[in-house]
Amino acid sequence: MLEGWHEFYALLGTAAAALVALLFVAASIGANIFTPETTGATRTYMSPVVFHYTNILFLSLIALIPNQTPAWFGATIAIAALASLAYSVFICVRVVRHSFSDVADYMGYGLVPLLCYGAALVAAWLLLTGREFGLDVLAGAALLLLVVNIRNAWDLMLSLSRHNAEKVNRPPSP
Repeated sequence: MLEGWHEFYALLGTAAAALVALLFVAASIGANIFTPETTGATRTYMSPVVFHYTNILFLSLIALIPNQTPAWFGATIAIAALASLAYSVFICVRVVRHSFSDVADYMGYGLVPLLCYGAALVAAWLLLTGREFGLDVLAGAALLLLVVNIRNAWDLMLSLSRHNAEKVNRPPSP
């Protein structure tokens, strides 16, 4: 069933793994801005980026398992999509509660991941009912999640850089 998708999922998983590694490097370079005061923002904005990249990597690895049945693959995707959908609802609520979020953040951290995991759930249902079109739906959802997560990681790094620049340029306290 997934034979023709091997290169797609190998490339998708490689991209997700490389991007999460780069995020870890960026976070370690800017570690001085992770303070008790920024814990809420870190959980709201950084944790979902890592979660979504890891989710894409997980999907890619599952898709590359040889000789799996459509039922097993569909069931695995359904379970992962349900758990990810629940997590995304939690994050969406957190993003809405942060007063400094803008429309792009509402979309990038909130709505689009919800749509992607909803589409993955639909894809799982299509696969479980014997419709191979579910593979196309799943691929589209994974690509959209990867692209929006690249946007989110970029937004996060710009925010961290601005915050760090503000700290450096702040006059010393008396």
